[in-house]
Amino acid sequence: MFFYKYLRKEHLEGFDNYKYMAIDTSPLSVYVMHPFWNKVVEFVPRWVAPNLLTFLGFLLTVLDFVLLSYYDYSYTAASARNETIVELSERPEVIPQTLWYALAVFLFLAYTLDGIDGKQARRTQTSGPLGELFDHGLDSYSVFFIPACLYSIFGSLDYSVSPIRMYYIMWNILLNFYLSHWEKYNTGVLFLPWGYDFSMWASTMFFLWTGMKGTAWYKRYLFDGYTLANGFEWLIYATGVLTNLPVAIYNTYQSYKQETGKMRTTSEALRPLWSLLWVFVVCSVWVHGSQRLPTLDPRALYLLVGTLFSNVACRLIVSQMSNQRCDSVNWLLWPLLASAAVGLALPHHEVTAFYGIVTLSVLAHIHYGACVVQQMCEHFRISCFHIKKRVD
Repeated sequence: MFFYKYLRKEHLEGFDNYKYMAIDTSPLSVYVMHPFWNKVVEFVPRWVAPNLLTFLGFLLTVLDFVLLSYYDYSYTAASARNETIVELSERPEVIPQTLWYALAVFLFLAYTLDGIDGKQARRTQTSGPLGELFDHGLDSYSVFFIPACLYSIFGSLDYSVSPIRMYYIMWNILLNFYLSHWEKYNTGVLFLPWGYDFSMWASTMFFLWTGMKGTAWYKRYLFDGYTLANGFEWLIYATGVLTNLPVAIYNTYQSYKQETGKMRTTSEALRPLWSLLWVFVVCSVWVHGSQRLPTLDPRALYLLVGTLFSNVACRLIVSQMSNQRCDSVNWLLWPLLASAAVGLALPHHEVTAFYGIVTLSVLAHIHYGACVVQQMCEHFRISCFHIKKRVD
């Protein structure tokens, strides 16, 4: 079941010659987190595989999503349940206050595990392409789970942003992640964005603050009808437009100017963007043309978007690490296009088509990830979650 060969011979040969190159200039990362992680990793037994740390961190992020799905599946728990209650401070909290503390702990643990997995690999002399691919592949999925959890703080109704606006916020966050790997596809160097460390700290603080103050604290205006949720919305867009995008373009331009990058033609350099663009266009046309989406099930919609994105991103990461040409179209685009066509042309079958493509995307992505990891393990003769004893 998980032995399908997604990687070609050229991919595996490219991985054989791969060398990790990354630049991290974030003050928070360099001066605070790395010293902290250097201390933490010393408590991890040397027999613990780095990929196991990576996977446990990812599962903690998923656990946050699952717990909030149980208490707030429809993103309405943060809104008033009793219309006779006037004071926001008196609104009943549907999500237990203690849960927010647990979510904060789980997220910070996930962040820490993600920070020490590479250090554990160097301690145990098990660094290699599989570890980086596994790490970044799971990160491409986590980048959806975290904002999907934070949305429960504000909710989808009063004093917040609508599900359709959250849909575009989600895409903006995903695009910022993708740009870093598109940048590496062309420069050969992963410039670690500053926003990652700051966003993980901010998300943890949001959960802790919500545990202390409750979701009602966020139900307020900044000025002239603009809510606190609107302020966070603007901040997220500004971060992408004013920091990540220009930096990625500048670094790519410099690699061409100094001839230090891959020196691809313009069409080849832009090739990885098409696959993501097609998915975005089809999803957006469906969302705007539908009479049900995204209010039908915003959580499932965000899961669909996050899963499709992660599959596209993982294939880009495979291409840039193996130095192979990236696909311009992801095969999941075709069932997505068919589902959207059915949903728009035959509204009475839209719900079936929607949940069908959600299920297919999740299963297909899990299958792709598991098969690629299995194939890499076979090629390098290693185990993903176990450190083999060295034979002297």
